[in-house]
Amino acid sequence: MSLTEKSWEIFNQSVNDYHINDDVNSEENNPFQANSLEWILYSKNWIDTVQWHLEDIIREEDIDPTEALKIKRRIDKLNQKRTDLVEQIDFWFYKNFENITSDPNARINSETPAWCIDRFSILSLKIYHMSIEASREDASEEHKLQCSQKLNVLLEQKKDLSTAIDQLLSDIENGKVKMKLYKQMKMYNDESLNPILYQKMQKK
Repeated sequence: MSLTEKSWEIFNQSVNDYHINDDVNSEENNPFQANSLEWILYSKNWIDTVQWHLEDIIREEDIDPTEALKIKRRIDKLNQKRTDLVEQIDFWFYKNFENITSDPNARINSETPAWCIDRFSILSLKIYHMSIEASREDASEEHKLQCSQKLNVLLEQKKDLSTAIDQLLSDIENGKVKMKLYKQMKMYNDESLNPILYQKMQKK
């Protein structure tokens, strides 16, 4: 089984586990060994799934502004956790390929393997929910037809992205692409980097 096949299987397991209760407050019950690649992939997709549904909730027209702000704060915290997990995945790849000698003319890819897998995780959610919309009994035939067409596009994207990830990993393994680690350097949650936060601290 390729890494993309394994990742897809884990992402779908996470999505299906979440929808047993379909509750943003459900506790994650990660079935894999702690800190293994499988564990990280499952946890990353669980966060994506919770965020997906929080983004739905926050768009409720009559939502209480105080509740909306709480949800926005929660989304921010989840975004940081998600970024941390993606960087863990990249570190796993970095360690896995650290003994590879890159060609002198090896390319640098614009996107690391883990951020490609991040998009792969989101795609699993898009396909899950578009599949539901394409067969929703209370929807019009026009709605179901449009969603079926969108689903076909998403399935094609899944195939293409899977191929692209496999090719990237193969190119790194063969020295054609140089594996480098990058940090996202997110600033908005850092009290020393976000001027709104540090200016407030300075006034105290």
